[in-house]
Amino acid sequence: MSDFPEREMRIGTRSSPMALAQTDQVATLLRKYEPDLRVTVVPVTTEADLWQGDLAKLGGKGLFTKQIDQMLQRGDVDMAVHCVKDVPGDVPLPDGLIFAAYLPRDDVHDVLLFPEGDSRQTLDDLPPGASVATSAVRRKAQILRVRPDLNVIRIRGLVGTRVDKLDRKKPMDAKLDAMILAASGLERLGLSDRARQRFGVQELLPAVGAGVLGLQCRRDDHPVAALLERLNDEKTMREVTAERVMLHGLRGHCNSPIAGYCTTDPDGQLSLRGMVFSRDGSKFVHAQYWGESLNDPAVLGSRVCAELLRQGARDIIEGIPH
Repeated sequence: MSDFPEREMRIGTRSSPMALAQTDQVATLLRKYEPDLRVTVVPVTTEADLWQGDLAKLGGKGLFTKQIDQMLQRGDVDMAVHCVKDVPGDVPLPDGLIFAAYLPRDDVHDVLLFPEGDSRQTLDDLPPGASVATSAVRRKAQILRVRPDLNVIRIRGLVGTRVDKLDRKKPMDAKLDAMILAASGLERLGLSDRARQRFGVQELLPAVGAGVLGLQCRRDDHPVAALLERLNDEKTMREVTAERVMLHGLRGHCNSPIAGYCTTDPDGQLSLRGMVFSRDGSKFVHAQYWGESLNDPAVLGSRVCAELLRQGARDIIEGIPH
């Protein structure tokens, strides 16, 4: 690490308040190992951040990371901080780039919010036809599976802006009865007190890579890779590997409601649960396996993927427009 006191670390990140808070967290961790490290944050407002419509019409979820990856490939930045759930799982990583580290996983749970001043506390408190806003097709499918009487609508944008829309901070904001967001996102913005109902992972299975920050760099930049590897959480890396191997094999698109969550038992055994849904949640397939023999995360991910495909996941995925 001896070259780092004389070297600047340029970090590419999305320009949202949450992304900048995450990058600041990473910079603080890096300075624990290199106290004199000069960090420069290079924020980017991606195409996906600017687009308020269906991401599929713009080219898919990968647009959250594409511009930053290109900057990394060109050498404009030295590393990137990505939310792993935003990194496409159906294609390989861009040429020359690697994830050198995954930070310990944050809270993976989804939570239900109500407008300011609303006394309701849970999904059961909502009457038929109530409007529930969410950005994720994964959440929509799982909510409609248990409450097909609700009107689940798509809402995108910065988390803080979405909460403002729920509270109708502007006169033109549509009336929303509730909203579902990630608990970890609210926590990073200091809004955890807004959460009313916390869904268990059996109720709303998380997205692949939920709650995980991945630190990416160029494969041939050995000093940066070596420094980032010091931040790597081995447990999280194994869990994310299993989830992403499953996702890669399913070959879903950004409109595919796919959920996958891997955990590590106290004895070190991995457990991976995966689900694929139709858009309205009326059809779904489910598989769960535990790591056996070598407890290899890639083998586990492949096994869960194969079982989902055996049950008809491909037909469900191909039946959804994208």
